Amino acid sequence: MRIISKEGDEIILLALHGEEVSKGDYLIIEDVECRRRLLVQVYDEEYHNTQSLLEDIIRDEVVNAASKCNQYDPLQIGNIARIVRDARLLRCKIRASVEDDRLGHAVSWLPSRVSSRLRRVDMRELNSFIHGKSVANAATESQKVHPIKIGYSMDGEPVTIYAEDLDGRLNLITGKKGSGKSHLAKSIVKSLVEYGAYIFILDLNNEYLGIAWRHDGGKSSIGDKVLFLEPGRGLRFTLEYIGKGAVANMLKYALDMPAASLREFFRVWDALASRNRLGISNLMESVANWRVNELVKDALTSRLHTMLTSGLFADGNGIRVEDMIRERHDGAVIVIGMGRVPPVVRRMTVELLLSKLVELLEQGKIPPIFLFAEEAHLYLRDTYWEDIVTRMRHFGIFTTFITNQPDAISDSIYRQLDNIFLFNFTNENDLEKIARASMVDAESVKSIVRTLPAKHCMVIGSVVNNLPLVIRTAQQEVLMLGETKRFFNNKVSV
Repeated sequence: MRIISKEGDEIILLALHGEEVSKGDYLIIEDVECRRRLLVQVYDEEYHNTQSLLEDIIRDEVVNAASKCNQYDPLQIGNIARIVRDARLLRCKIRASVEDDRLGHAVSWLPSRVSSRLRRVDMRELNSFIHGKSVANAATESQKVHPIKIGYSMDGEPVTIYAEDLDGRLNLITGKKGSGKSHLAKSIVKSLVEYGAYIFILDLNNEYLGIAWRHDGGKSSIGDKVLFLEPGRGLRFTLEYIGKGAVANMLKYALDMPAASLREFFRVWDALASRNRLGISNLMESVANWRVNELVKDALTSRLHTMLTSGLFADGNGIRVEDMIRERHDGAVIVIGMGRVPPVVRRMTVELLLSKLVELLEQGKIPPIFLFAEEAHLYLRDTYWEDIVTRMRHFGIFTTFITNQPDAISDSIYRQLDNIFLFNFTNENDLEKIARASMVDAESVKSIVRTLPAKHCMVIGSVVNNLPLVIRTAQQEVLMLGETKRFFNNKVSV
C-alpha cells in the first residue's frame, strides 16, 4: 500500500490485489524518517480509474471477443495489466496520532509518500488503543475493572467494552428492524446486572423476560435477579405513594389535560388529601359532585375514567420501588412489560415511572439506575424525557434508547449522546439523521453502516475511546425472545 494524497482529515491509499483490507479496518501509517505514526480507518474503497485504463479494458474486451486463438504473451504483460486494473483506492479517515503507544491529537503533520510504512492493525493492538490511556488524560483516567464482551471483530477476535464507560452516560442503539438491536441490549443488560447494577427496562414486546432463562429451559445466571411487572397486574401504585407531581406529569403529558382542568384537579386532590381520603374511587366521586364548569368537569371525568380502567392505581396495596430494590442487594433487572396494554396506558406508565424514579433518586432512597427504553420512538416525545436527559447525571438515571426510527429522537438528545451502537440502515433519511448527529464524520457513517450485515454494528463513542469500531454481536446463553414470528416456519409439509 502507498499514500496517494491527503485532503483535510482524509488520506487516500493505493492497494493492489492481495492486500486485503475491508471497510472499518484500521491501519498504522508510520513515517520512518520523522518517527511519527498515524492511526487511520478505511471507510470506503473504489477502483483506481483513469481514462487510459478504461480504454485499455475496452480494447482488450473487443480483442478477446473477436479473437478465437490464444494470445502469445512471453513477457507476461497481460498479468501486469490485470494487476493494474484491480488496483484499488482506499479512502481513510485520520482518527488519531500514536505517541509512545498512546493516542494523541497531533495530526497536523503530513506523512511521507516515499518513506512511510503501512500495516493493518489487529484487534489486540486496537484494544490497547481503545482501553489504554491516551496522551491527553493519562494521569486522570480511572481504572476500568468491569469488562463486557459485546461481540467479535471481523477477524473473530473478542471485542470488550467496560461498564464504567456506560455508567453516567447516555446511549443509543439503533438500526432497521431485525438487525439485532435488542440482542445487543440484552447482552449489555445481562453483564451490567452481573456486576450488581439496578436496571429498569421499558419492554414494549414482553421479550426481556427471556433473559431469566437459558435455551435449555433452566434458569440463567441472572434468573433470580429478574422481576417482570405488567401495568394493571403486578405494577400498581397508590395515589398517596405515587404523589401529586407524578400524576400531574401523567395527566399533562400522557393524557393532554388542559391547564384549567389540571388546576381543578389539584383542588380536588388537596381536598381529599387533607381529609386522608385520597384514592382513585374517591377522586371519581368528588369530581362528579364538584361544582365547576361542565367542560372542565367532562375533561376531568374522562381522564379519571382512563386512570381507573388502566389498572395502574390501587386504593389498597401497591408496589413501592424502593422496597423492590432494597430486597435485592446485588443488582436487579426490573422489566416493565407493556406488550399487552393500550398505547395510552403505555404513555401513562412511562410518565409515572420516570417521575417516581427521579423523585426517589433526588431523595437518595435508591441507588443510581440504568434505564433501557425499548421501542423508544413510540413514547419519546417532547415531555419529561428532555429533563431526564439534560440532568441525568445529577439524578443518577442513565438511559439507553433502543429504536428503529432515529428521526423520532430530538436533536437536543442527539447532542448529548455519549455512545451509539449503530446497526444497518439503508434508508437515506435515516442515514442522514444519524450521520449529522453522530460523533464521527458523516462519510464514514453513511458508507460503513449502509453495508453492515445483520447482527453487525458500528460502535461509536466513549466505550471505544472515540475510535469507531465494526463488530459482530456475540451469542448469549439467555433466551433471546422477540424474534420475528413467521407463518410458514410453523407449517408442516404433507
